[in-house]
Amino acid sequence: METLSNLESFIRSAEAGSFSAAARRLGLTPTAISRNVAMLERNLGVRLFHRTTRKLSLTEAGEQLMANMGSSLDVLQAALSQVGNVNAGPSGLLKISTPTAFGLNYLMPMLPAMRERYPNLRVEWHLENRQVDIVAEGFDVTVGGGIGRGEGLVAVPLAPAHLVAVASPGYVEAQGMPRHPAELAALDGIVIRSSNQGRVRQWTMRNAKNQETVAELRESLIVNDAVGVIQAARLGLGVALLVVPDALPGLQDGSLVRLLPGWWVDAGKVSLFYSTRNLMPAKSRAFIDFVKEEFERQHYDEKFYGSVP
Repeated sequence: METLSNLESFIRSAEAGSFSAAARRLGLTPTAISRNVAMLERNLGVRLFHRTTRKLSLTEAGEQLMANMGSSLDVLQAALSQVGNVNAGPSGLLKISTPTAFGLNYLMPMLPAMRERYPNLRVEWHLENRQVDIVAEGFDVTVGGGIGRGEGLVAVPLAPAHLVAVASPGYVEAQGMPRHPAELAALDGIVIRSSNQGRVRQWTMRNAKNQETVAELRESLIVNDAVGVIQAARLGLGVALLVVPDALPGLQDGSLVRLLPGWWVDAGKVSLFYSTRNLMPAKSRAFIDFVKEEFERQHYDEKFYGSVP
């Protein structure tokens, strides 16, 4: 297993381009990563990296080893994990990325029951509203919405990703209730700037008659996080387009009201994503199956439809 650990240190360093980044991914120190790679080089009798104070690059031998190994290490680790967990059940560290509000409101409340079922499974949560690189950043599972998350990923749909227009009761009382999406342009808009693309996205709303129109929100307030959009809407700063899961808590406690109840945005599906592998680790399969089971039990697939006023 020492050789396997050394190989993992080499591959993650090559993927990340530095010992420090590989160390963060593997939960080790940069010194330990460097030592593992040096041991592998000594055992193979070749140098795998060109090292400078600023740069880490593969030698010809390193490139050949990386090309030959490819995803074989992931497959081997998954196979060992499954064999080792036949009797003990899923175990180890599960690294997950999920949007902040969605994770706090819907996934974390599942943790007590999941921990009771899988006591040997540890979870590292990354609450962040960005599209992560699953492989490069070492995530086992990510949660997100929309369509298309890159090649080599498998999507497990959970519920619709529908957006609806909301505002605070006070704002609606002062400005009036719009009757058509075109009237949103005259109101204060609370929008989010994508951290990946650096722009404010425009959405197309539709109704039950399959009529479509662009929802033009005036950019009165721009934030870089969905949680900020939710809070700004609650404070009466304007109108926001929120995915139904993010809007529901405010709609239920009365801090938000839905505008244009016959109109919504269809942004695809809220899904669990994992990297394509020949063998999925038991810990990832356990988490995915557990979340799917809970979503079915809670009827979230029905509750998250924007077409229901």
